[in-house]
Order: sequence, then C-alpha cells, then structure tokens
Amino acid sequence: MHIGPHAISPNLILAPMAGVTDKPFRMLCKKMGAGLCVSEMTISDSRFWRTNKSVHRMDHSDEPSPISVQIAGTDPAQLAEAARFNVDHGAQIIDINMGCPAKKVCNVLAGSALMRDEKLVAAILSATVNAVDVPVTLKIRTGWSPESRNALAIARIAEDCGIQSLAIHGRTRQDFYTGLAEYDTIAEVKQALRIPVVANGDITDPLKAKFVLEYTKADAVMIGRAAQGRPWIFRHIHHYLETGELLSEPPVAFIAETLLGHLRHLHEFYGELQGVRIARKHLGWYSAEQDNAAEFRARVNKAETAHEQMAITEDYFSGLVA
Repeated sequence: MHIGPHAISPNLILAPMAGVTDKPFRMLCKKMGAGLCVSEMTISDSRFWRTNKSVHRMDHSDEPSPISVQIAGTDPAQLAEAARFNVDHGAQIIDINMGCPAKKVCNVLAGSALMRDEKLVAAILSATVNAVDVPVTLKIRTGWSPESRNALAIARIAEDCGIQSLAIHGRTRQDFYTGLAEYDTIAEVKQALRIPVVANGDITDPLKAKFVLEYTKADAVMIGRAAQGRPWIFRHIHHYLETGELLSEPPVAFIAETLLGHLRHLHEFYGELQGVRIARKHLGWYSAEQDNAAEFRARVNKAETAHEQMAITEDYFSGLVA
C-alpha cells in the first residue's frame, strides 16, 4: 500500500486517538511493527497552536517516517492553514478527521458531524489538498446514523477532491463504540474507489485482522483501542498474515520491559509532573490482564514522582515474573 510516495509496510496502521497516540506511543508502535502511526488530533484553530499540549503534539523530531498528522475543524480556510503549519513542522501526510464521535467535537460540527454536510466536506477537502504538496488522507465513519449511511457518497467526494487514502470506521456516529462494527459498507466503498481504503473497527487480534482484510478487500487495517497496553499487536498480526502462525502472548518479562521503556519516554517527553500523570492510563492498560492488577493500580496511581512510579511498577512486575 502507498499513500502518495510513502510505502506503508506492513499494511497495519495505528489509529489516531486523542490523549493516546502521542509521540512516545507512536514511536513504540512503529518499533513493534506498525507501518504507519497517525498522530492524535490537532485542532485547526491557530489560537491553540502555542499551548503546551499543541507543542507536544507537533513534536516529530527523531520520529520514523512517514509522519502523519491528523487535523480537525469545520472551516476550510482554517484547515488549509493548519495543514500548511503542520507540514512546516514535519508532517509528511495530513489526515483530516471526520470520524470522531465525541460530543465536544460534534457539537461544533467537526469530526463525524461533518458527514451530514456533503458540500462542506467537499470544500474542506479541496481547500486542504490544494494547500499542501504532501498527501492528504481522510478518516470517516459509515455515516451519521444507521438510517444515514453515506460513506460511499463521502468517499466519492474525497476521491474527486484528491484525497489519497480513506480510512473508515465500521460504525456510525450515533453508534459511538457500542455494538459491533459492520464491514459491508467498507467493502462497498472499497469496490467503488481507486484510492487505498483502510478498514477500522473491532480489529482486536490477528484472526480478526485477516478476516476484515479478506472480507472488505481493504488495502490495510487500522487498529486503535486494541493497541492500548498491547503495542505488540502489530507484530503479532503481521506475523500471522505472513506465515499463518499465531504467536503466543508475550511473557510478563517482555511486557515489563516494554512498559518501563514506555514510562521512561513519557517522563522524558513531558517532564516528570505531566509524564507521571499521563502514564497512569497506560499502566492500567498494560496491567489489565495481570494478577492483582486492581491492587497494583491503586498503589501506582498514588505515585507523584517518576522514580516512585518506576519503582512500584518494577516491584509489581518482578513479583509476577517470580
């Protein structure tokens, strides 16, 4: 699979997730076998580009190529300017968010709410594509509601506007993350388009990844929540797709080594105070399936320093290994 001049290999993509797919996590997933890692959403309003949060989101130094940055908003001119700004700061692919179902995004008619206004979609996509000389991609849902699945109409608009790859989450905005993702709409869109199509939604293991690729004929799969606390999922899926062999779940010692490295990167990247706080959700995800996880989380979440957080984590996983 290619997005413009960029080969996406393997064809496994880390989905953009607000508050999750920061630089430390993207670099870890890339190391673990993801072919592309999309940044968390960056708002298109320039008033917020100099905040601490935005500065961290736009830091791509030493990040492996290709660097894909997701932008969100409702105004075509603002999104075009945001695309230019991010390209100037290292983005090699610009991704437009029309898939986020969050109320705070949809209430301002951004994210998946945009799918209700096909004229505005065309204006946004054209303005952004014409603003930069890097590939522009788009992420959508199957529609606004089960009664209004217009992914195919949006997909055709996207292709006509010069979008170079389309990712589709197999739920409508009204579904949020409830129920099961459906893949018939994704298969229909794939059959109708010439550009690459990426399937997203409920891809939690190698068997499901293979099924979705075969069922939809998609060019790639995008993995989101299933990578939280399990960044090695990309390696496992790739191995299965290449060999037909399922790898065993990693040993506790490997999980501990991966987590401790992730913690160190978070502390370095954000500084101690913020890094410790951001690390807490990852500690919960990594430990979710381990023994005495609730007791560990109750203890480690009280840690206020990087040293204390690391020490409690090392102690807990050492006990599991023993």
